[in-house]
Amino acid sequence: ATRNFNLIFLNNTSQNSKNAGSPKIREIIIQTSFLKMSAFNRLKRIPIQYPFAFGIGISTVKTSLSDLLVQSVVEKKEEIDWKRNLAFASFGFAYLGGVQYTLYVPIFGRLFPNASSFAAKSIRDKVKDTKGQIALVAQVFLDQCIHHPLLYFPAFYCTKEIVTSGGKPDFSNALNTCKINMKEDLLALWKIWVPATLVNFAFMPMWGRIPCAAVTSALWTCVLSAMRGGDVVHGDEMIGGSISGSTMKLMEEGLEEIFSTSVDYDKSFSHVCVSAAGPDRVGWVSNLAAVVAEGGANITHSKMLRLGDEFTILMHVAVPPEKVRTLISSLNSNKDLKPLNIRTSYLTSRQTGMYTKALTGLRIHCVGTDRPGMLAAVAKKISEEKLSVENITTELRIDRATGVRKFVIDCDCTATHSMNKEELNMLFEDFNDVKKALDFDVVDIRVHMEK
Repeated sequence: ATRNFNLIFLNNTSQNSKNAGSPKIREIIIQTSFLKMSAFNRLKRIPIQYPFAFGIGISTVKTSLSDLLVQSVVEKKEEIDWKRNLAFASFGFAYLGGVQYTLYVPIFGRLFPNASSFAAKSIRDKVKDTKGQIALVAQVFLDQCIHHPLLYFPAFYCTKEIVTSGGKPDFSNALNTCKINMKEDLLALWKIWVPATLVNFAFMPMWGRIPCAAVTSALWTCVLSAMRGGDVVHGDEMIGGSISGSTMKLMEEGLEEIFSTSVDYDKSFSHVCVSAAGPDRVGWVSNLAAVVAEGGANITHSKMLRLGDEFTILMHVAVPPEKVRTLISSLNSNKDLKPLNIRTSYLTSRQTGMYTKALTGLRIHCVGTDRPGMLAAVAKKISEEKLSVENITTELRIDRATGVRKFVIDCDCTATHSMNKEELNMLFEDFNDVKKALDFDVVDIRVHMEK
């Protein structure tokens, strides 16, 4: 074929030698054209000769670029989270490229040996091939109704848990979330992927199945991010969506284990609140803890921190009733602790019938560039949602790389009724509005439902 091409080209140029120039120039033109065509042909054959490597490469690049697009365009981050991007690229490399290729090509190729020849047929011949059509539907069924529910979604949720858990993934929680969202995820999956997979398996050669799926997945990820933003219930926990700065997780467990204090459940003890503030000095915590221990008491919840040149303390102490007066006297009369200006007050548990038991608990975590009004906005939204605050803490962090001040809010709050999914969706959208208004980097909501 190469020799024929050269002969035809030489014959054509010899007939127009006056316009073509000297034989030397004609030879250079021939060689250049041949090299260009040869390189193009070599590139075209890479997917055919190396389908596995090509599929992995396309899936890795696609997943990484989709996450970069979401971070830079949708979330508008000033700095790319490369650790998160690496996690998604790894998921694209290992699962989308490796596992899906193994399923779509070798496994389906053996289960349906005529799949490749069916894809190569014309539409007219496909219409006549009943067995090929049945095989096509069977492949789509196995992919959409077996592969995705049993493999893809569990793998995706586990990967998401690894990314968002801060190094302590809870895979049982990830799989539980996967189970809760399965119906909704599958409906969203099938709307896009059933027709896309039909086209893919009906017309693409075996080597082109993974690249075709990668293109569809990239488009879907962009559409999903644009439609849902950071909505985790409908967004990033679904098909290939990227984890945005807003997340919500649903966990079923006893609220008493998380949102109650020993004041409520340990009624055999007396309970004392100890608060103190004084000039910062080495040994304050050691001295105070020693006095409490000597008084036969036990420190449960506490917060101690330095604020400028002042050291502040707030703690709950559980003590046997017969020792409570002695403990308070020891705290107030201790000369070494006098500069702390210790104050004590009795705590009592909530009385049965005087309050409504909490059935839903929420842990809200917000992070954003420091600016006035951040806590006020979050607290106002919590109040508007009729949520009762159990615990709230704030702190300021400095990003060492950029010097940017980040304000962090952690709030535990409860509701006296079991919130259904529609209510949770509305609550999440409300907090997402706060996120956008104050430009929070992260708004993470953990929902704990009574068993």
